[in-house]
Amino acid sequence: MRLPKSGIHIVGIGGAGMSAIARVLVGNGYQITGSDAKDSKRLLALQQLGVKVFVGHFPENVSNAQVVISSTAIPDENIELVTARAKGLMVLNRAQALSVMLADQKVIAIAGTHGKTTTTSMTTIALQHLGLDPSFIIGSELNETGSNGHFGESDLFIVEADESDRTFLSLNPEIGIITNIEADHLDRWESLNEIKRGFFEFARACKTGLVVCADDAAAIEIASAKELSNVSVISYGFGANAKLRITNQKINTNFWQADLLLDGETIGQLVLQVPGNHNLLNATAAIAAGILLGHPPEKLIEGLKKFTGTRRRFEYRGIGNGVKVFDDYAHHPTEVRATLTAAKTVAQEGSVIVVFQPFRYYRVNAFLTEFADALQLADKVIVLETYAPGEQAIPGSGGAAVAAAITARNSQVVFEPSFLKVVDSVCEWATPGDIVLTLGAGDMAMLAPEIVTGLQRKNNE
Repeated sequence: MRLPKSGIHIVGIGGAGMSAIARVLVGNGYQITGSDAKDSKRLLALQQLGVKVFVGHFPENVSNAQVVISSTAIPDENIELVTARAKGLMVLNRAQALSVMLADQKVIAIAGTHGKTTTTSMTTIALQHLGLDPSFIIGSELNETGSNGHFGESDLFIVEADESDRTFLSLNPEIGIITNIEADHLDRWESLNEIKRGFFEFARACKTGLVVCADDAAAIEIASAKELSNVSVISYGFGANAKLRITNQKINTNFWQADLLLDGETIGQLVLQVPGNHNLLNATAAIAAGILLGHPPEKLIEGLKKFTGTRRRFEYRGIGNGVKVFDDYAHHPTEVRATLTAAKTVAQEGSVIVVFQPFRYYRVNAFLTEFADALQLADKVIVLETYAPGEQAIPGSGGAAVAAAITARNSQVVFEPSFLKVVDSVCEWATPGDIVLTLGAGDMAMLAPEIVTGLQRKNNE
């Protein structure tokens, strides 16, 4: 099956995944339209590329459509989807659309519970440094280009392979990366064991190569399966069992450094501008994928020196009154812990002040203790109400429950559902040398600039 060159309409085009698909289609000469519930910078950027964008969902938006592609976040009763089906149009979900788009490409698919976006971004930057022009679809915008999707001249297609809606099972990659495997998205997966089975199917679909984190027991278990004996595997990590091993990690001024050993032999020193051991892991996974493609590791390492991050991944948002403000998408306890561990190092003698918005009642319900343990790494914590659009509330899974769980360990914790009051509290707490970190999915990205403005105003008082 092939998509028509015109008449493609994307419902939910303003989302990270769908806007990236739109960019790739436009770059490949397709004429598309799209709609989203509200206006955004992504819609404006797509309009500048020539995409006709509708704000709001209406039946007439699909009047000229031949194929409709729908975001996972769009409910079946959406009026545009109902209209499209009534007209007998082809309606594809994100996984189906990607499967069609990638059918003739050499796909590098990055999967895992955490680190997908950054690892996909790093893989892209490393291969671009080699002079290649791979296509890519990433769950966030690269700092270097401001883009989350691109149609390139190379036959390589680098794609963030999402497990939340099982998209990663539709890709049939040439090379796959598994960063880690944990319980998450339990609204769509029954258990961790079912998630593991999904990742096994992903690994089994890899045609020539698989990259797995040696420090993650579940990932190594999958890579060791006899069904994968015909696939070249590169394991990476800090442990001695890793084929591509990270050693001698240290911080040098604003850079994170580590030596890389391949089969026990030093191949170079990795230097990153983004903080944290988790990012050393992400970078090493990207290098391993490049090695499987036959590229020299020293050139891949050199390329990653240029990587400055992606939107909402420890993204620097500004400074006021000597206080730096960062924003991060972390919304799972493991991600929160990794981000705060890096933040403590960046802050050095300063305090780490966290504003955290829990994402989804089911996630809080499943990991309340783990969230509390991770958040207590911060010196001061403000917890907002749980963000859970369309989800039925679960008693004891709101923001107040998260704050209460942390309070047993840390006296400087408050539950504050008001965004406006959060800014006042942060400005009251923060002193020069501290860092402020806004954490969570949903609409948290809007809060960081307000905090910066508040801190700058305090500096001028």
